[in-house]
Amino acid sequence: MTAHEIDYEIFGEEMQYVEIELDPQEAVVAEAGSFMMMDNGISMQTIFGDGSNQNQGVMGKLFSAGKRLLTGESLFMTVFLNEYQGKRKVSFASPYPGKIIPIDLSQFGGRFICQKDAFLCAAKGVTVGIEFSRKLGRGFFGGEGFIMQKLEGDGMAFVHAGGTLARKELAAGEMLKVDTGCIVGFTPSVDYDIQFVGGIRNTLFGGEGLFYATLRGPGIVYIQSLPFSRLASRVFAAAPQGGGKDRGEGSLLGGLGNLLDGDNRF
Repeated sequence: MTAHEIDYEIFGEEMQYVEIELDPQEAVVAEAGSFMMMDNGISMQTIFGDGSNQNQGVMGKLFSAGKRLLTGESLFMTVFLNEYQGKRKVSFASPYPGKIIPIDLSQFGGRFICQKDAFLCAAKGVTVGIEFSRKLGRGFFGGEGFIMQKLEGDGMAFVHAGGTLARKELAAGEMLKVDTGCIVGFTPSVDYDIQFVGGIRNTLFGGEGLFYATLRGPGIVYIQSLPFSRLASRVFAAAPQGGGKDRGEGSLLGGLGNLLDGDNRF
């Protein structure tokens, strides 16, 4: 299925959103919960999966939805269709601080592989599938498990990265070593594997985990500086534990700071 041709503009710096302009009868499919706002004249419909198998009967719909269930995503996605006579706009927001990456699949050979929770929205006709890892080490220790998301088609797709984004274009044979959680996505020509950090001190006291990812070119890779898992773990570590006492900044001095700034909760 040829994807709909859509125009877009990305706004913001740290908390971005993408505004998509739809011609009459053009549509965009989005991850549940990413919707921000839309013009009057756009209809919203919840569907199984990504909509790529909507004309293949019940089994096609169930297969499409089942693929999403394997990646840990919702069974449902939302289609926004412009039923107005003129151009209409719909916007989708990033779920946490970072950058929205526009991916023109026609420039990536019709296929792009990304982490499971990176997909934000895409032109109707883009297939959101799964990519199985055939390497045991990568599946067990690669940070993304055995399953990643696979975007296929010839239209525009948008994925989200946490923090600051780095785009690296690797030459044939060139290798980049990356923290396993910092990978956003890469082109299919990139060979993705994992490698043991090595060294007793690095393993026991390095604090960077036992493995890092290796990405070998040729191809393009996108790296994020702040994976959501890292952000969540830091927030959890700073949150009140057990009896609800706030850890504060700097323990005793943190408690003194609370008294000085008027936060006198005990």
